[in-house]
Amino acid sequence: MDRRPRLILASRSKARIAMLQAAGLDFATIPADLDEDGLLAAFSGNANAAALMLAQQKALHVSRMHPDALVIGSDSMALFEGEMLQKADTNEQALQRLQRMAGKDHQIISAVCVARAGAALWTHVQATTLTFHPFDAVFLQHYARAAKDALTGCAGGYTLEGPGAWLFSKVDGDYFTVLGLPLLPLLAYLRTQQEFAP
Repeated sequence: MDRRPRLILASRSKARIAMLQAAGLDFATIPADLDEDGLLAAFSGNANAAALMLAQQKALHVSRMHPDALVIGSDSMALFEGEMLQKADTNEQALQRLQRMAGKDHQIISAVCVARAGAALWTHVQATTLTFHPFDAVFLQHYARAAKDALTGCAGGYTLEGPGAWLFSKVDGDYFTVLGLPLLPLLAYLRTQQEFAP
């Protein structure tokens, strides 16, 4: 009889789902659906701590409903000149922010938590620095047409695995972290769990 515990990703992120699928993991997807804005409004820590707090809350929330499964929660923060960036409300707001960031660096901080039965078993936080090309308003209008939902669907206003790659001259750090999940440290942890080792 197969006693392999289920693995759950507490997210509906297409990028996170694609990463785990590409790694060959068999998992279910059950979004946590928490009030992230409310949690952040009551939080006073830095960007690393904020990303970790949200990742933990997602994993713990779903693991309480599915106590026999290992649950992966993850979250990301964009940090620019000391400011934690939230998702833009409008395309115009996203483009104004990108214009301000042109030619400069910012960080993506991604955190991951693995939980079971309402308890966090393992956590990890990782940061990657990205450098924007200098660009003008004409370039941004071309980008906006290609980016579509990414402008308001992501804190930075881009997806690196999509048209957002045109925005950058350099990525210093882990590619998977930019996509929203420190995949290699997560896989290293799962290797310690006999049920999930390849």
